Amino acid sequence: MDGCFDMMHYGHCNALRQARALGDQLVVGVVSDAEITANKGPPVTPLNERMIMVSAVKWVDEVIPDAPYAITEDFMKKLFDEYNIDYIIHGDDPCILPDGTDAYALAKKAGRYKQIKRTEGVSSTDIVGRMLLCVRERSAADSHNHSSLQRQFSHGHSHKSEDGGSGSGTRVSHFLPTSRRIVQFSNGKGPGPDARIVYIDGAFDLFHAGHVEILRLARGLGDFLLVGIHTDQTVSANRGAHRPIMNLHERSLSVLACRYVDEVIIGAPWEVSKDMITTFNISLVVHGTVAEDNDFQKEKSNPYAVPISMGILKLLESPLDITTSTIIRRIVSNHEAYQKRNEKKTESERRYYEDKIYVSDD
Repeated sequence: MDGCFDMMHYGHCNALRQARALGDQLVVGVVSDAEITANKGPPVTPLNERMIMVSAVKWVDEVIPDAPYAITEDFMKKLFDEYNIDYIIHGDDPCILPDGTDAYALAKKAGRYKQIKRTEGVSSTDIVGRMLLCVRERSAADSHNHSSLQRQFSHGHSHKSEDGGSGSGTRVSHFLPTSRRIVQFSNGKGPGPDARIVYIDGAFDLFHAGHVEILRLARGLGDFLLVGIHTDQTVSANRGAHRPIMNLHERSLSVLACRYVDEVIIGAPWEVSKDMITTFNISLVVHGTVAEDNDFQKEKSNPYAVPISMGILKLLESPLDITTSTIIRRIVSNHEAYQKRNEKKTESERRYYEDKIYVSDD
């Protein structure tokens, strides 16, 4: 399977899960920055970060960098001969090249193409749109006010009116998880009786390479990594009404898909309590040095006061200097290019997305 995997989200992960279920090994091609720019517009995340993201998905066995956007004869031969590929997989959404042709025409002609269900309710374009829509309307309202980055975003579901009015015009996420989907993403195994359980918590909004790398380090400190994911209300209270961009269940699935994560707490408390440490048998609580709320030690009610008093809090040096705000800044600084990218859909692609009214749970 190949793809851009830009602004990687749970929809990408679900596609990879479905693809892996069709065979014994999943090889994933990640399209180059140049190819994405030529066919769709500039990517939000560069290739090295997209490689980290895809490699960390639990259903992926091997990753090929700099894959072409369209399957060529030469690349298809390379896949069959060098990588022993049996089938090339793509979702049931159209993948149309700028000249109007099907990017997977050669694979279909060779009889080596299989299709999976696209995960409804989310796309990279949608996520960028959630932010760009807000930027556009905020900039009109604040044209005489130099607002901070944080004021340029609002969390969609709290502002759109239900009577059909535009409200603030921000996009609403209607994603509703099923227990089946959560089970599909879960490992299904608990810690062993003598396991060293490591705990890390956070918003994990717009799940990115910085998150993946700190989770990788955290997992290496024990036998079982438990990840606490804060509620939408907790994130908003601590980071402003503009957050989170992704709701609790969207964020939970993205974290669950990561190979370094053994279990998540969906809606973890802000403060790590003694009762919680005892209940989950936590041996170590970790926190990265790069985070959006790293002044917790100055707060009156330090959320890590208990693990600090127990001597089990460890600060981990974050490998990448990336936060959710980093991703947002990339879009804000180049939002005109991303708006054009969002509009750069063929008529057949637009018709496909307009016609879809069901939610697949395959």
